[in-house]
Amino acid sequence: MAATNSDLPTIHQKLHGKVALITGGASGIGECTARLFSLHGAKVVIADIQDKLGCSIVGELGADACYVHCDVTNENDVSKAVNHAVSKFGKLDIMFNNAGIGGEAVHNITKTSKQDFDQVISVNLVGPFLGTKHAARVMIPARSGCIITTASLASVIAGAGSYPYTCAKHGIVGLTKNASSELGMYGIRVNCISPSTLATPLATKYVSLTGEEFEALVEHNANLKGVRLKVDDVAKAALYLA
Repeated sequence: MAATNSDLPTIHQKLHGKVALITGGASGIGECTARLFSLHGAKVVIADIQDKLGCSIVGELGADACYVHCDVTNENDVSKAVNHAVSKFGKLDIMFNNAGIGGEAVHNITKTSKQDFDQVISVNLVGPFLGTKHAARVMIPARSGCIITTASLASVIAGAGSYPYTCAKHGIVGLTKNASSELGMYGIRVNCISPSTLATPLATKYVSLTGEEFEALVEHNANLKGVRLKVDDVAKAALYLA
């Protein structure tokens, strides 16, 4: 049975009464975060292009959750998702720019296509820009809010990802710093999370491995033995920041 926000007493619900919009919320880090936020009392809007998965999760979370189709590269979609959150629940407290793609598994600059570069940048960097822009649009008048974006280890370590992925994740750090310097005066906190490699559907598809195979490979190459990073760990980081 899925956990609901009634499973925690209100006194322990860290997001009681808050409204959160999560892009890419139908799977991976986004899905786990949506469930955790809901458990902690938040009203959750899942924004994704995976309609069937998104609606299924909302069905489990109940009346304090809803789904909206949203292509994060389309500004109209992003604007409508933010408007939907405000219309449905009266406000927007938390924006989690989490949607992302891996692109082609090519780590050679001479073989990296412009088409793949454009697509990854569009989803992984333009998407968070649009999410930040439209979240700020409704948070500034409220003089309160929290904007979080999923970055990556690739934002700080060279060679960890493809060229488009690495450039996008480096860009997220710049976007976060710029937005935080502007929006702090309105009481809006802006942060990003840079997780190491973990077995999300996106990552396992990228390397054509099962979740177990992927985790075993990552653990073998990690400094900290016997510990495997899970999507739940990243969701908890988002909860802390929210």
